[in-house]
Amino acid sequence: MSDLFTVRITVRAYETDAQGHLNGNIYLQHAEHARWELLRAAGIEQNALLAKGVGPINLESTIRYRREVVAGDEVDITCAFIFGEGKSFRVEQTFTLPDGTLVAEVFNVGGLLDLKARKLVADPAEYFRSVATDPGVFGL
Repeated sequence: MSDLFTVRITVRAYETDAQGHLNGNIYLQHAEHARWELLRAAGIEQNALLAKGVGPINLESTIRYRREVVAGDEVDITCAFIFGEGKSFRVEQTFTLPDGTLVAEVFNVGGLLDLKARKLVADPAEYFRSVATDPGVFGL
């Protein structure tokens, strides 16, 4: 197992498509769940961000499918936030079976929206750092 932040899920039958594969929209939901779990592990609650007047937003998501995932499969989802110097950040996530087989990758571009100005904040890493009790989970 990787030393990246990881969440394990079990694929439920109702999450599959007509071919019995995990539905593409569900990959995105599971990826978002892992991102929120990383925030929670860092001590960041949604209400703490809202109290600062910001909220995370998704600007772009890309899924790369590598192998089939079907009902009953357990999948480990990693999550790594990558901050640069701009207003947005990237999140790179892998979906693997417990044996390490890569089944999908999700790449996300996000930001923190100033809820009053309706614009991205200049330094999202600083906002996360200011409310986190364990910013090391982010690598901050």
